[in-house]
Amino acid sequence: MKQLALLAGLALVLTAPTWVHAQSYDHVEIGVYGSYLRFTPPGSTINFVGVGGHLDVNTNRWVALEAQMDYDFARNYTSTSSSSSGGGISTSFVKTGLRPLTGLFGPKFEIGAGSPVTAFVTGQVGFIDFSTSNPNNVSSTDFSNAVSGIGGSGTHFAAYPGAGIEFFGGPIGLRISAGDEIYLANGTHNNLRATIGPTFRF
Repeated sequence: MKQLALLAGLALVLTAPTWVHAQSYDHVEIGVYGSYLRFTPPGSTINFVGVGGHLDVNTNRWVALEAQMDYDFARNYTSTSSSSSGGGISTSFVKTGLRPLTGLFGPKFEIGAGSPVTAFVTGQVGFIDFSTSNPNNVSSTDFSNAVSGIGGSGTHFAAYPGAGIEFFGGPIGLRISAGDEIYLANGTHNNLRATIGPTFRF
């Protein structure tokens, strides 16, 4: 009996690489990321850095439904002006209390699904909400105030066409994406959005 158990254990160890490789990691994907938003209202540019997360549920091998949300907290306002006396152009950085919170949902179309390198394109819709706070502090209430403000005057319809690439070693990977975060507020506003961070599929 001991010999049979030993042989079964040995067979399990020897075949482990095969069944681990065959394991499907294409059902659900969860990730966190650092985000960059180049917010470009008329006449200025504000660079936001934040954090976010995404959840993907695959409907089949090539299509997933993705929900993502990110909150931007670090910010600076870039102001460029030229001297009237011909002294050249000067640039200054000023803090702002504006903080965007973005929530998006939509399909994600994958190329090379299940392989170590996967590319994807996505088209999502949702909202962007602008809240304000003291520009010199960051506190947990800033995020909760932003969430409670969704649906108010600072909330606008948003759309996000984007693309990215994921690198996987088994269930653990790295995801990089970029796209155009478009929102509607007295016209259409286009803003570059890029993310990078770990992702896990199972």
